[in-house]
Amino acid sequence: PRIINLKINPEKIKDIIGPGGRMIKKIIRETGVTIDVEDDGSVQVASTDNEATKKALDIIKGLSAEAEVGKVYTGKITRLMNFGAFCEILPGKEGLIHVSEIANRFVKDVASELKVGDVLQVKVIEIDQQGRINLSRKAVLEKEGEERKDSDKTEGKR
Repeated sequence: PRIINLKINPEKIKDIIGPGGRMIKKIIRETGVTIDVEDDGSVQVASTDNEATKKALDIIKGLSAEAEVGKVYTGKITRLMNFGAFCEILPGKEGLIHVSEIANRFVKDVASELKVGDVLQVKVIEIDQQGRINLSRKAVLEKEGEERKDSDKTEGKR
């Protein structure tokens, strides 16, 4: 078997193992690799299949990654609520796109704009003291609009 060593932030070990070992068992079940996590953040991934090793490493890197304020991520909508939509930006990391951050105009109904499974670009606008990630689709749309240099002014200003 091929063994790959990886070093992660020791505070992220709990994210890789998950409650009751659920996350690490899921990674092992999905990829067929052997994973060993040490208290100092050393992670060993062993497998005879290079693709499986790469997939497991990508999942682990994603789980141990930190969302950064100001960074744009490609996320997938996981849940819709009347106040916004939850979007997974990193494996196991969800943020909220508040209804006011979905579009450049007033959005009355979240479901009219987004649906579960939609993949879109979102920007991290805040991570609060409780670690909750607040996302904005509007910020990405405004940036794209600036890049087009307002070539299509179809809506008047109010």
